Amino acid sequence: MQEYEINIKSDPNNLITVEEFVNYVGIEASLSEEKLSSLLLCVSEAVTNAIVHANHQDPEKDVDIIAEVDEEFLTFRVKDRGTGFNPEEVPDPTAPENLLKDHGRGLFLMRTYLHELRYNITPEGTETVLVMKRNAK
Repeated sequence: MQEYEINIKSDPNNLITVEEFVNYVGIEASLSEEKLSSLLLCVSEAVTNAIVHANHQDPEKDVDIIAEVDEEFLTFRVKDRGTGFNPEEVPDPTAPENLLKDHGRGLFLMRTYLHELRYNITPEGTETVLVMKRNAK
């Protein structure tokens, strides 16, 4: 298994660094262009949630991004320093009352493109775990 890791401050301007990191890992994992685009979207959403919602853009709070690549899966772990949340309480973006809102689609998109999405809430923050099959269509 290959492992890669970066650490960023909670500043949305650091998303470009995250995108470069994901692109590098995806190329190293030989992902198709389509799968790489989906992965970029999902990890960017998870990191944006960590920066904005969990860490409240506090530059003193870090976000750790760890990628693990094995024969079958590509796993990203995004660790924030927030208090956690209940994903079941996030409104459904496909509900009629939410269709015109300009936010709230991140979790929906991640669930659509990923093999698995889960959350580990710890005293130090929340770890969002994104799992994508490397060769699945």
